[in-house]
Amino acid sequence: MWKLLINMLALVIVVKIVPGITITSIWAGFWAALILGVVNVFIKPIFILFTLPLTVLTLGLFLFVINGVMLLIVDALVPGFAVSGLFVAIIGALLLSVISGLIESFLD
Repeated sequence: MWKLLINMLALVIVVKIVPGITITSIWAGFWAALILGVVNVFIKPIFILFTLPLTVLTLGLFLFVINGVMLLIVDALVPGFAVSGLFVAIIGALLLSVISGLIESFLD
């Protein structure tokens, strides 16, 4: 439950920072955070497995692209949450990871 709230808060902060990512309501933010967690648990490992040679070739930098694609998947599934493109999604995913990590470190 706390992880979901932390991700939701981080997502709201990312929406305020990154132009091109929008949330129309607090419920859209809640569902986006929830679906992002589900996508990261079930779909992301499959993407990582299939793109492992490319990830190794780029020394792990392709993982940023995979995280951006996860945000785009959430964009397709959650009405009220919009990401304008892959580059914006990659920047948003990077900031989302940093901000949620900072919030978690402050709460520990």
